[in-house]
Amino acid sequence: MVAARITVNGKEEPIAPLAPHTTVLDFLRERGLTGTKEGCAEGECGACSVLVARPGVDKPTDWVAVNACLVPAAALDGQEVVTSEGLATAAEPGTPAVLHPVQEEMAVRGGSQCGYCTPGFVCSMAAEYYRPDRCAHADPGAGAADGTDAEHGPNGFDLHALSGNLCRCTGYRPIRDAAFAVGAPTGDDPLARRRDQAPPAPVATEYTQDDRAFLRKDTLAETLRLLRERPDAVVVAGSTDWGVEVNVRSRRADCVVAVDRLPELRALRVESDHIEIGAALTLTEIERRLDGTVPLLAELFPQFASRLIRNGATLGGNLGTGSPIGDSPPVLLALEASVVLADADGEREVPLADYFTGYRRSVRRPGELIRAVRVPLPLSPVTAFHKIAKRRFDDISSVAVAFALDIEEGTVRKARIGLGGVAATPVRALATEAALEGRPWSAGTAEAAARVLRGEGTPMDDHRASSLYRSAMLGQSLLKLYAQTTEAVPS
Repeated sequence: MVAARITVNGKEEPIAPLAPHTTVLDFLRERGLTGTKEGCAEGECGACSVLVARPGVDKPTDWVAVNACLVPAAALDGQEVVTSEGLATAAEPGTPAVLHPVQEEMAVRGGSQCGYCTPGFVCSMAAEYYRPDRCAHADPGAGAADGTDAEHGPNGFDLHALSGNLCRCTGYRPIRDAAFAVGAPTGDDPLARRRDQAPPAPVATEYTQDDRAFLRKDTLAETLRLLRERPDAVVVAGSTDWGVEVNVRSRRADCVVAVDRLPELRALRVESDHIEIGAALTLTEIERRLDGTVPLLAELFPQFASRLIRNGATLGGNLGTGSPIGDSPPVLLALEASVVLADADGEREVPLADYFTGYRRSVRRPGELIRAVRVPLPLSPVTAFHKIAKRRFDDISSVAVAFALDIEEGTVRKARIGLGGVAATPVRALATEAALEGRPWSAGTAEAAARVLRGEGTPMDDHRASSLYRSAMLGQSLLKLYAQTTEAVPS
């Protein structure tokens, strides 16, 4: 077994002797790369973002920005990382480094003041700078310099790429100006050329220090045998949840098993009667590969945390934690999705409506993991996802409601409604579905069903919202859907 190591800014660096739970952030700072900073240690501020070479959608390699504070260094064994220090290039050995175009624009447009958050912004901006189809969507009339809140610039830059980065000095306008000013990568840009080559292949990892282990197997079968032997193991993909447990709650595990690079968990197939989504595909990969094929998922993705989180988070992880406030379960419940569970003895398919059994509990057995999520076809034509939170983006839901309706000749033939944040588990709004099905899609039906929906679940009072507010938002969400689908003007 080759010693665990990461290629950082073109140079291989051993991970040893750091503990297996050590994050990429601490690994980099130990090596003097202090541009990568800790702000929140929860993946919410982006001060720690770095670039990782990952399998691409439009090119062999994509440069993907991730939160270095959440990912264990051992999880990047054999992979390739670029930090803010590695973006600048030298024309010749021994000559001063030349600023990267993103760094140059941030400097000349005043996008940096105290500078603490700047390296993280630069890395997130660089990932968007190298997005292969960015310039293909350039619109010279977009992002006018009149102070309007444009989300896409004239250069095709998507400001949502920065949704996970926070700054408290500049007011964001200069940062937006810098993002909208960058051009296309030049032909001699080494990181642009790197996209035409395959990313590093997954490697098996057996990294052990202080009687704790971080393990990665080559195949799903090997992984499942390992999980049978070690049912106590913590299974991770993007570590967007586990990383918070390690940093904030000081949790440690004797054994962590990574599944994010397993080929069997990274397929996306569209069959005649269903779509199968690999449990280890990141949300960004799913979003770009589906490209709007499932409108309800397309509506979910921009509201699910930030781009930095979506670059690591997976559906398998979001369902595996069993959180009642996860954003994907309500959507998948409305889509009537099922999960494919695998262990060393084989597979079984469980409807998601039967998967959750209690607070952070499910039917998943020890040694079993989620291999894929299946969404049946055809899809309902009327869908919506309403997330009620204190912030517009990058926030935890107070209430989440997903709708999928079949309306034929003015009558609701089928209704599926998924709810989050109103019970110990994500739930289907079965009573409301029954109140809608077989009835005309009218204001009267919507108002009657909204009264039923307000009583679904067992909402509670907490720091995000009161139970009365949650109940009110449930009913209001259905009235909003009716207004949206009928172009009615709310009273």
